[in-house]
Amino acid sequence: MTEFGKDLSVAETPIPGLLVIELPVHGDPRGWFKENWQREKLLALGVPDLRVVQNNISFNNDVGTTRGIHAEPWDKFVSVAHGSIFGAWVDLRAGDTFGQTFTAELGPDRAVVVPRGVGNSYQSLAPDTVYTYLVTDHWSAESDYTFLNLADETVAIDWPIPLDQCEISDKDRQHPPLSAVTPFTPRRALVVGANGQLGRALRAALDGQEHVDFADIDTLDITEDLSQARPWRQYDTIINAAAYTAVDRAETLEGRAAAWRVNVEAVANLARVATEHRLTLVHISSDYVFDGTTEIHVEDEPLTPLGVYGQTKAAGDLIASTVPQHYILRTSWVIGDGSNFVRTMASLAERGVDPRVVDDQHGRLTFSQDLAEAIVHLISGDAPYGVYNVSNDGPVLSWAQIARRVFELCGHDPERVTPVTTEAYYANVDGPVSPRPTHSTLDLAKIRRTGFTPLDADIALQNYLARC
Repeated sequence: MTEFGKDLSVAETPIPGLLVIELPVHGDPRGWFKENWQREKLLALGVPDLRVVQNNISFNNDVGTTRGIHAEPWDKFVSVAHGSIFGAWVDLRAGDTFGQTFTAELGPDRAVVVPRGVGNSYQSLAPDTVYTYLVTDHWSAESDYTFLNLADETVAIDWPIPLDQCEISDKDRQHPPLSAVTPFTPRRALVVGANGQLGRALRAALDGQEHVDFADIDTLDITEDLSQARPWRQYDTIINAAAYTAVDRAETLEGRAAAWRVNVEAVANLARVATEHRLTLVHISSDYVFDGTTEIHVEDEPLTPLGVYGQTKAAGDLIASTVPQHYILRTSWVIGDGSNFVRTMASLAERGVDPRVVDDQHGRLTFSQDLAEAIVHLISGDAPYGVYNVSNDGPVLSWAQIARRVFELCGHDPERVTPVTTEAYYANVDGPVSPRPTHSTLDLAKIRRTGFTPLDADIALQNYLARC
Protein backbone atom coordinates (compact mmCIF):
# COMPACT_ATOMS: atom_id res chain seq x y z
CA MET A 1 0.00 0.00 0.00
CA THR A 2 1.26 3.47 -0.85
CA GLU A 3 2.34 5.51 2.16
CA PHE A 4 1.42 9.18 1.90
CA GLY A 5 3.32 12.11 3.35
CA LYS A 6 6.75 10.58 3.98
CA ASP A 7 9.88 12.73 3.62
CA LEU A 8 12.18 12.40 0.64
CA SER A 9 15.18 10.30 1.71
CA VAL A 10 17.93 8.15 0.22
CA ALA A 11 19.39 4.94 1.66
CA GLU A 12 22.35 2.86 0.57
CA THR A 13 22.21 -0.90 0.08
CA PRO A 14 24.77 -3.75 0.24
CA ILE A 15 25.27 -3.30 -3.52
CA PRO A 16 27.53 -0.26 -4.12
CA GLY A 17 25.67 2.44 -6.02
CA LEU A 18 22.25 0.81 -5.64
CA LEU A 19 20.15 3.38 -3.80
CA VAL A 20 16.64 3.15 -2.35
CA ILE A 21 14.69 6.41 -2.49
CA GLU A 22 11.63 7.09 -0.37
CA LEU A 23 9.36 9.39 -2.38
CA PRO A 24 6.79 11.80 -0.91
CA VAL A 25 3.36 10.96 -2.33
CA HIS A 26 0.49 13.40 -1.83
CA GLY A 27 -3.00 11.90 -1.89
CA ASP A 28 -6.63 12.96 -1.58
CA PRO A 29 -9.99 11.49 -2.67
CA ARG A 30 -9.09 12.15 -6.31
CA GLY A 31 -5.92 10.02 -6.22
CA TRP A 32 -2.30 10.93 -5.64
CA PHE A 33 0.62 12.99 -7.00
CA LYS A 34 4.39 12.61 -6.66
CA GLU A 35 7.57 14.14 -8.01
CA ASN A 36 9.04 11.03 -9.55
CA TRP A 37 12.42 12.56 -10.46
CA GLN A 38 13.32 15.92 -8.93
CA ARG A 39 16.90 16.47 -9.94
CA GLU A 40 17.82 19.33 -7.59
CA LYS A 41 16.45 17.66 -4.48
CA LEU A 42 17.88 14.24 -5.28
CA LEU A 43 21.34 15.58 -6.09
CA ALA A 44 21.34 17.38 -2.75
CA LEU A 45 20.81 13.99 -1.07
CA GLY A 46 23.73 12.39 -2.92
CA VAL A 47 21.94 10.76 -5.86
CA PRO A 48 24.13 10.95 -8.99
CA ASP A 49 23.05 13.21 -11.81
CA LEU A 50 21.75 10.56 -14.18
CA ARG A 51 21.07 12.94 -17.08
CA VAL A 52 18.48 10.54 -18.47
CA VAL A 53 17.81 10.28 -22.19
CA GLN A 54 14.83 7.92 -22.28
CA ASN A 55 11.77 6.96 -20.22
CA ASN A 56 10.53 3.34 -20.52
CA ILE A 57 7.29 1.92 -19.14
CA SER A 58 6.45 -1.75 -18.64
CA PHE A 59 2.79 -2.73 -18.14
CA ASN A 60 2.11 -6.06 -16.43
CA ASN A 61 -1.37 -7.57 -16.65
CA ASP A 62 -1.29 -10.19 -13.96
CA VAL A 63 0.05 -10.81 -10.47
CA GLY A 64 3.23 -12.85 -10.68
CA THR A 65 4.55 -11.47 -13.95
CA THR A 66 8.33 -11.80 -13.52
CA ARG A 67 11.05 -10.18 -15.62
CA GLY A 68 14.88 -10.30 -15.52
CA ILE A 69 17.59 -10.64 -14.37
CA HIS A 70 19.12 -8.11 -16.80
CA ALA A 71 22.31 -6.09 -16.31
CA GLU A 72 22.62 -3.31 -18.84
CA PRO A 73 25.33 -0.80 -19.80
CA TRP A 74 23.53 2.23 -18.39
CA ASP A 75 22.17 3.54 -15.11
CA LYS A 76 18.44 3.38 -14.36
CA PHE A 77 15.99 5.15 -12.07
CA VAL A 78 13.25 2.62 -11.36
CA SER A 79 9.84 3.43 -9.89
CA VAL A 80 6.25 2.23 -9.95
CA ALA A 81 3.37 4.29 -11.31
CA HIS A 82 0.59 1.83 -10.38
CA GLY A 83 0.47 -1.32 -8.30
CA SER A 84 3.48 -2.81 -6.57
CA ILE A 85 6.41 -5.08 -7.32
CA PHE A 86 8.94 -7.23 -5.54
CA GLY A 87 12.29 -6.08 -6.89
CA ALA A 88 15.50 -8.13 -6.85
CA TRP A 89 18.91 -6.81 -7.79
CA VAL A 90 22.17 -8.73 -8.20
CA ASP A 91 25.59 -7.17 -8.62
CA LEU A 92 27.02 -8.67 -11.81
CA ARG A 93 29.98 -6.32 -12.01
CA ALA A 94 33.51 -7.64 -11.69
CA GLY A 95 34.77 -7.11 -8.14
CA ASP A 96 34.34 -8.08 -4.52
CA THR A 97 30.56 -7.64 -4.54
CA PHE A 98 29.93 -9.85 -7.57
CA GLY A 99 26.82 -11.92 -6.74
CA GLN A 100 25.65 -9.62 -3.92
CA THR A 101 21.84 -9.39 -3.82
CA PHE A 102 19.28 -6.93 -2.52
CA THR A 103 15.49 -7.13 -2.54
CA ALA A 104 12.71 -4.68 -1.71
CA GLU A 105 9.08 -4.01 -2.45
CA LEU A 106 8.39 -0.95 -4.57
CA GLY A 107 5.18 1.02 -4.85
CA PRO A 108 4.58 4.58 -5.98
CA ASP A 109 6.27 5.82 -2.79
CA ARG A 110 9.63 4.10 -3.31
CA ALA A 111 12.18 4.13 -6.14
CA VAL A 112 15.60 2.63 -6.80
CA VAL A 113 18.73 3.88 -8.60
CA VAL A 114 20.28 0.89 -10.39
CA PRO A 115 23.91 1.35 -11.53
CA ARG A 116 25.29 0.05 -14.78
CA GLY A 117 26.12 -3.66 -14.51
CA VAL A 118 23.73 -4.46 -11.65
CA GLY A 119 21.14 -7.06 -12.63
CA ASN A 120 17.58 -5.79 -12.39
CA SER A 121 14.48 -7.95 -12.03
CA TYR A 122 11.00 -7.75 -10.56
CA GLN A 123 7.79 -9.64 -9.90
CA SER A 124 4.42 -7.89 -10.00
CA LEU A 125 2.42 -8.15 -6.78
CA ALA A 126 -0.76 -6.50 -8.06
CA PRO A 127 -2.71 -6.62 -11.31
CA ASP A 128 -2.18 -3.91 -13.91
CA THR A 129 1.17 -2.90 -12.46
CA VAL A 130 2.96 -0.11 -14.28
CA TYR A 131 6.74 -0.22 -13.88
CA THR A 132 8.70 2.77 -15.16
CA TYR A 133 12.40 3.43 -15.55
CA LEU A 134 14.51 6.35 -16.71
CA VAL A 135 17.75 5.35 -18.45
CA THR A 136 20.97 7.21 -19.18
CA ASP A 137 21.68 5.83 -22.66
CA HIS A 138 19.87 4.60 -25.74
CA TRP A 139 19.74 0.94 -26.60
CA SER A 140 22.46 -0.19 -29.01
CA ALA A 141 23.31 -3.55 -30.55
CA GLU A 142 26.97 -2.68 -29.93
CA SER A 143 26.46 -2.47 -26.18
CA ASP A 144 27.31 -5.24 -23.71
CA TYR A 145 24.57 -6.96 -21.73
CA THR A 146 24.77 -9.55 -18.97
CA PHE A 147 21.99 -11.84 -17.77
CA LEU A 148 21.39 -14.15 -14.81
CA ASN A 149 18.82 -16.90 -14.38
CA LEU A 150 15.89 -15.95 -12.14
CA ALA A 151 16.11 -19.32 -10.37
CA ASP A 152 19.86 -19.31 -9.77
CA GLU A 153 20.55 -21.28 -6.59
CA THR A 154 23.65 -19.32 -5.64
CA VAL A 155 21.93 -15.97 -5.21
CA ALA A 156 18.76 -17.78 -4.05
CA ILE A 157 16.25 -14.96 -4.42
CA ASP A 158 13.24 -15.60 -2.18
CA TRP A 159 10.50 -14.79 -4.69
CA PRO A 160 7.12 -14.13 -3.00
CA ILE A 161 5.38 -16.09 -5.74
CA PRO A 162 7.09 -19.35 -6.80
CA LEU A 163 8.59 -19.04 -10.25
CA ASP A 164 6.75 -22.12 -11.50
CA GLN A 165 3.52 -20.21 -10.91
CA CYS A 166 4.68 -17.05 -12.72
CA GLU A 167 4.45 -15.64 -16.21
CA ILE A 168 8.07 -15.61 -17.46
CA SER A 169 9.36 -15.29 -21.00
CA ASP A 170 11.17 -18.23 -22.57
CA LYS A 171 14.22 -16.02 -23.04
CA ASP A 172 14.38 -15.13 -19.34
CA ARG A 173 14.07 -18.81 -18.37
CA GLN A 174 17.15 -19.63 -20.44
CA HIS A 175 19.54 -17.15 -18.84
CA PRO A 176 22.72 -18.74 -17.38
CA PRO A 177 23.48 -19.50 -13.71
CA LEU A 178 25.87 -17.25 -11.79
CA SER A 179 28.73 -19.70 -12.31
CA ALA A 180 28.48 -19.16 -16.07
CA VAL A 181 28.05 -15.38 -16.00
CA THR A 182 30.92 -13.29 -17.36
CA PRO A 183 31.22 -10.36 -14.92
CA PHE A 184 30.28 -6.97 -16.26
CA THR A 185 33.48 -5.09 -17.00
CA PRO A 186 33.98 -1.44 -16.05
CA ARG A 187 33.72 1.21 -18.69
CA ARG A 188 37.07 2.06 -20.18
CA ALA A 189 39.29 5.02 -19.44
CA LEU A 190 41.46 6.64 -22.11
CA VAL A 191 44.73 8.45 -21.37
CA VAL A 192 45.84 10.74 -24.21
CA GLY A 193 49.37 12.11 -24.28
CA ALA A 194 50.51 8.79 -22.85
CA ASN A 195 54.18 9.23 -23.73
CA GLY A 196 54.74 12.52 -21.90
CA GLN A 197 56.02 12.92 -18.35
CA LEU A 198 52.54 12.69 -16.86
CA GLY A 199 51.41 10.05 -19.35
CA ARG A 200 54.24 7.75 -18.32
CA ALA A 201 53.41 8.34 -14.65
CA LEU A 202 49.79 7.43 -15.35
CA ARG A 203 50.93 4.24 -17.06
CA ALA A 204 52.71 3.30 -13.83
CA ALA A 205 49.85 4.37 -11.56
CA LEU A 206 47.27 2.44 -13.61
CA ASP A 207 49.49 -0.55 -14.35
CA GLY A 208 47.53 -3.78 -14.50
CA GLN A 209 44.11 -2.18 -14.96
CA GLU A 210 42.85 -3.80 -18.13
CA HIS A 211 40.09 -1.25 -18.68
CA VAL A 212 42.55 1.61 -19.27
CA ASP A 213 43.74 2.48 -22.79
CA PHE A 214 46.72 4.69 -23.58
CA ALA A 215 47.11 6.77 -26.72
CA ASP A 216 49.79 9.07 -28.09
CA ILE A 217 50.03 11.23 -31.20
CA ASP A 218 50.86 8.16 -33.32
CA THR A 219 47.69 6.30 -32.33
CA LEU A 220 45.21 9.16 -31.78
CA ASP A 221 45.51 12.68 -33.16
CA ILE A 222 43.34 14.70 -30.79
CA THR A 223 43.63 17.79 -33.00
CA GLU A 224 41.38 16.04 -35.54
CA ASP A 225 37.67 15.19 -35.35
CA LEU A 226 37.23 12.50 -32.70
CA SER A 227 33.56 11.63 -33.13
CA GLN A 228 34.34 8.26 -34.77
CA ALA A 229 37.81 7.73 -33.32
CA ARG A 230 36.73 5.33 -30.57
CA PRO A 231 33.62 3.37 -29.53
CA TRP A 232 32.86 6.09 -26.98
CA ARG A 233 29.88 4.21 -25.49
CA GLN A 234 32.43 1.86 -23.93
CA TYR A 235 34.25 4.67 -22.10
CA ASP A 236 33.49 6.76 -19.05
CA THR A 237 36.68 8.82 -18.61
CA ILE A 238 39.19 10.69 -20.76
CA ILE A 239 42.40 11.89 -19.11
CA ASN A 240 44.05 14.59 -21.19
CA ALA A 241 47.76 14.45 -20.41
CA ALA A 242 48.69 15.97 -23.78
CA ALA A 243 49.89 19.56 -24.01
CA TYR A 244 52.16 21.90 -25.92
CA THR A 245 54.60 23.06 -23.21
CA ALA A 246 57.39 24.85 -25.11
CA VAL A 247 56.59 28.19 -23.47
CA ASP A 248 59.24 30.24 -25.29
CA ARG A 249 58.67 28.64 -28.68
CA ALA A 250 54.97 29.46 -28.26
CA GLU A 251 55.93 33.13 -28.71
CA THR A 252 57.01 32.42 -32.31
CA LEU A 253 54.64 32.36 -35.27
CA GLU A 254 54.83 28.58 -35.74
CA GLY A 255 54.85 27.90 -32.01
CA ARG A 256 51.79 30.05 -31.42
CA ALA A 257 49.80 28.07 -33.98
CA ALA A 258 50.97 24.75 -32.52
CA ALA A 259 50.14 25.83 -28.96
CA TRP A 260 46.61 26.86 -29.92
CA ARG A 261 46.12 23.66 -31.91
CA VAL A 262 47.14 21.32 -29.05
CA ASN A 263 46.12 23.31 -25.99
CA VAL A 264 42.82 24.69 -27.29
CA GLU A 265 41.50 23.02 -30.45
CA ALA A 266 42.32 19.52 -29.18
CA VAL A 267 40.68 20.27 -25.84
CA ALA A 268 37.57 21.40 -27.70
CA ASN A 269 37.53 18.07 -29.57
CA LEU A 270 37.83 16.11 -26.33
CA ALA A 271 35.20 18.26 -24.60
CA ARG A 272 32.78 17.72 -27.47
CA VAL A 273 33.11 13.95 -27.23
CA ALA A 274 32.93 13.97 -23.42
CA THR A 275 29.77 16.07 -23.40
CA GLU A 276 28.01 14.09 -26.11
CA HIS A 277 28.74 10.72 -24.49
CA ARG A 278 28.49 11.85 -20.84
CA LEU A 279 32.14 11.08 -20.09
CA THR A 280 34.30 12.53 -17.35
CA LEU A 281 37.06 14.74 -18.77
CA VAL A 282 40.23 15.14 -16.72
CA HIS A 283 42.24 18.09 -18.00
CA ILE A 284 45.65 19.27 -16.82
CA SER A 285 46.15 23.00 -16.44
CA SER A 286 49.05 25.22 -15.38
CA ASP A 287 50.13 28.00 -13.05
CA TYR A 288 50.78 29.99 -16.25
CA VAL A 289 47.08 30.86 -16.43
CA PHE A 290 47.93 33.45 -13.74
CA ASP A 291 50.19 36.51 -13.98
CA GLY A 292 51.90 35.61 -10.70
CA THR A 293 51.18 38.87 -8.88
CA THR A 294 49.28 36.91 -6.20
CA GLU A 295 51.60 34.99 -3.90
CA ILE A 296 49.29 31.97 -3.47
CA HIS A 297 46.73 31.04 -6.11
CA VAL A 298 43.30 29.62 -5.28
CA GLU A 299 41.07 27.74 -7.70
CA ASP A 300 38.60 30.55 -8.35
CA GLU A 301 41.18 33.28 -8.96
CA PRO A 302 40.45 35.14 -12.22
CA LEU A 303 42.55 34.00 -15.18
CA THR A 304 45.30 36.49 -16.06
CA PRO A 305 47.77 34.77 -18.42
CA LEU A 306 50.84 36.67 -19.55
CA GLY A 307 52.20 34.84 -22.59
CA VAL A 308 50.88 32.71 -25.44
CA TYR A 309 51.34 29.43 -23.59
CA GLY A 310 49.41 30.73 -20.58
CA GLN A 311 46.71 32.14 -22.84
CA THR A 312 46.21 28.78 -24.56
CA LYS A 313 46.08 26.94 -21.24
CA ALA A 314 43.52 29.43 -19.93
CA ALA A 315 41.39 28.98 -23.06
CA GLY A 316 41.64 25.20 -22.67
CA ASP A 317 40.48 25.49 -19.06
CA LEU A 318 37.39 27.42 -20.07
CA ILE A 319 36.52 24.85 -22.72
CA ALA A 320 37.08 21.88 -20.38
CA SER A 321 34.88 23.53 -17.75
CA THR A 322 31.88 23.32 -20.11
CA VAL A 323 31.87 19.51 -19.81
CA PRO A 324 29.28 18.62 -17.14
CA GLN A 325 31.61 16.02 -15.59
CA HIS A 326 35.08 17.55 -15.48
CA TYR A 327 38.16 17.69 -13.31
CA ILE A 328 40.65 20.43 -14.13
CA LEU A 329 43.91 19.90 -12.26
CA ARG A 330 45.96 23.06 -12.13
CA THR A 331 49.61 22.27 -11.45
CA SER A 332 53.09 23.81 -11.51
CA TRP A 333 56.73 22.98 -12.21
CA VAL A 334 56.15 19.35 -13.26
CA ILE A 335 59.03 16.90 -12.86
CA GLY A 336 58.80 13.38 -14.24
CA ASP A 337 60.36 10.76 -16.47
CA GLY A 338 62.23 12.69 -19.13
CA SER A 339 64.16 15.90 -19.61
CA ASN A 340 63.37 18.38 -16.83
CA PHE A 341 64.90 20.93 -14.46
CA VAL A 342 65.89 18.49 -11.72
CA ARG A 343 67.63 16.11 -14.12
CA THR A 344 69.42 19.04 -15.73
CA MET A 345 70.71 20.33 -12.39
CA ALA A 346 71.80 16.85 -11.31
CA SER A 347 73.66 16.42 -14.60
CA LEU A 348 75.38 19.82 -14.27
CA ALA A 349 76.42 18.97 -10.73
CA GLU A 350 78.00 15.69 -11.84
CA ARG A 351 79.75 17.29 -14.84
CA GLY A 352 81.27 20.10 -12.80
CA VAL A 353 79.22 22.87 -14.41
CA ASP A 354 78.29 25.78 -12.13
CA PRO A 355 74.92 27.14 -13.30
CA ARG A 356 73.23 30.51 -12.98
CA VAL A 357 69.63 29.93 -11.90
CA VAL A 358 66.65 32.26 -11.58
CA ASP A 359 65.98 33.31 -7.99
CA ASP A 360 62.93 35.59 -8.31
CA GLN A 361 60.32 33.03 -9.42
CA HIS A 362 58.73 31.16 -6.54
CA GLY A 363 56.63 28.02 -6.26
CA ARG A 364 56.62 24.29 -5.53
CA LEU A 365 57.63 21.32 -7.64
CA THR A 366 55.02 18.82 -8.79
CA PHE A 367 56.30 15.30 -9.36
CA SER A 368 54.37 13.53 -12.07
CA GLN A 369 53.98 10.40 -9.94
CA ASP A 370 52.15 12.42 -7.28
CA LEU A 371 50.06 14.25 -9.89
CA ALA A 372 49.05 10.89 -11.36
CA GLU A 373 48.04 9.66 -7.91
CA ALA A 374 45.89 12.78 -7.44
CA ILE A 375 44.13 12.07 -10.75
CA VAL A 376 43.43 8.46 -9.76
CA HIS A 377 42.18 9.66 -6.37
CA LEU A 378 39.69 12.09 -7.92
CA ILE A 379 38.26 9.80 -10.58
CA SER A 380 37.97 6.79 -8.27
CA GLY A 381 36.35 8.65 -5.36
CA ASP A 382 33.37 10.87 -4.81
CA ALA A 383 35.09 14.24 -5.17
CA PRO A 384 32.86 16.92 -6.67
CA TYR A 385 33.66 17.89 -10.24
CA GLY A 386 35.52 21.16 -10.75
CA VAL A 387 38.96 22.77 -10.59
CA TYR A 388 41.63 21.52 -8.19
CA ASN A 389 45.12 22.83 -7.49
CA VAL A 390 47.65 20.00 -7.32
CA SER A 391 51.35 20.25 -6.54
CA ASN A 392 53.65 18.81 -3.95
CA ASP A 393 53.52 20.43 -0.52
CA GLY A 394 56.13 22.10 1.64
CA PRO A 395 58.00 25.41 1.71
CA VAL A 396 57.78 27.83 -1.21
CA LEU A 397 61.16 27.97 -2.97
CA SER A 398 62.79 29.70 -5.91
CA TRP A 399 64.31 27.81 -8.82
CA ALA A 400 67.77 28.68 -7.48
CA GLN A 401 66.93 27.26 -4.05
CA ILE A 402 65.69 24.05 -5.64
CA ALA A 403 68.84 23.83 -7.76
CA ARG A 404 71.00 24.19 -4.65
CA ARG A 405 69.02 21.44 -2.93
CA VAL A 406 69.58 19.15 -5.94
CA PHE A 407 73.32 19.82 -5.79
CA GLU A 408 73.29 19.08 -2.06
CA LEU A 409 71.37 15.81 -2.45
CA CYS A 410 73.74 14.75 -5.22
CA GLY A 411 76.72 15.30 -2.89
CA HIS A 412 77.95 18.58 -4.36
CA ASP A 413 78.51 22.07 -2.99
CA PRO A 414 75.23 24.01 -3.34
CA GLU A 415 77.21 27.27 -3.43
CA ARG A 416 78.19 26.36 -6.97
CA VAL A 417 74.68 27.57 -7.98
CA THR A 418 74.61 31.33 -8.59
CA PRO A 419 71.20 33.01 -8.05
CA VAL A 420 70.26 35.61 -10.69
CA THR A 421 67.19 37.61 -11.62
CA THR A 422 64.93 36.56 -14.46
CA GLU A 423 65.94 39.67 -16.36
CA ALA A 424 69.64 38.89 -16.01
CA TYR A 425 69.20 35.24 -16.91
CA TYR A 426 67.46 36.03 -20.22
CA ALA A 427 69.46 39.15 -21.04
CA ASN A 428 71.58 37.44 -23.69
CA VAL A 429 69.05 34.93 -24.98
CA ASP A 430 68.65 35.10 -28.75
CA GLY A 431 64.96 34.73 -29.59
CA PRO A 432 61.56 35.28 -27.99
CA VAL A 433 61.14 34.66 -24.27
CA SER A 434 57.75 34.08 -22.69
CA PRO A 435 56.95 36.07 -19.54
CA ARG A 436 56.93 33.90 -16.43
CA PRO A 437 54.70 34.24 -13.36
CA THR A 438 56.68 35.56 -10.39
CA HIS A 439 54.59 33.51 -7.97
CA SER A 440 53.42 30.03 -8.94
CA THR A 441 52.46 28.64 -5.53
CA LEU A 442 49.07 26.89 -5.52
CA ASP A 443 46.77 26.68 -2.51
CA LEU A 444 46.17 22.98 -1.77
CA ALA A 445 43.30 23.19 0.71
CA LYS A 446 40.62 22.04 -1.74
CA ILE A 447 42.39 18.84 -2.86
CA ARG A 448 43.14 18.05 0.80
CA ARG A 449 39.44 18.24 1.62
CA THR A 450 38.83 15.35 -0.77
CA GLY A 451 41.10 13.15 1.34
CA PHE A 452 44.24 13.50 -0.78
CA THR A 453 47.41 14.50 1.06
CA PRO A 454 50.10 15.99 -1.22
CA LEU A 455 53.57 14.69 -0.46
CA ASP A 456 56.18 17.15 0.78
CA ALA A 457 58.20 18.33 -2.23
CA ASP A 458 61.56 17.75 -0.57
CA ILE A 459 60.69 14.14 0.25
CA ALA A 460 59.46 13.68 -3.31
CA LEU A 461 62.70 15.22 -4.60
CA GLN A 462 64.81 12.83 -2.55
CA ASN A 463 62.77 9.87 -3.79
CA TYR A 464 63.07 11.07 -7.37
CA LEU A 465 66.85 11.51 -7.26
CA ALA A 466 67.23 8.09 -5.65
CA ARG A 467 65.56 6.57 -8.71
CA CYS A 468 67.63 8.50 -11.27
